[in-house]
Amino acid sequence: MKNYNSYKDLQVWKSSMKLIQDIYQISTSFPDSEKFGITSQIRRACISIANNIAEGKGRLSRLQFRYFLNIARGSACEVSNLLEICKNLKFISQEQFDHLDKETDKISAMLYNLYFHLK
Repeated sequence: MKNYNSYKDLQVWKSSMKLIQDIYQISTSFPDSEKFGITSQIRRACISIANNIAEGKGRLSRLQFRYFLNIARGSACEVSNLLEICKNLKFISQEQFDHLDKETDKISAMLYNLYFHLK
């Protein structure tokens, strides 16, 4: 039986899962010397967005869900900052940055809106 109150039904979770795929794909071209540095950090931060949405949705109160949405939004800001660093270090092109940063901003806005919708 499908649970229609699942985190998987949330557009913000779906968008964060797509961002994970994009970040993983693009970060495969990062320098080998960054495998345990910025490559790992940006991947973990991106995964943290989706994980916190899922964990929060699994909690039994709106207050707890809001708490995890707040953490997810912080992770989205971390991804945005890491994308700036990657662009400045020439790990990604301006075009790649623009696309990924736009997607990250959309996710951040969705998290913000959902957070305040749950008051």
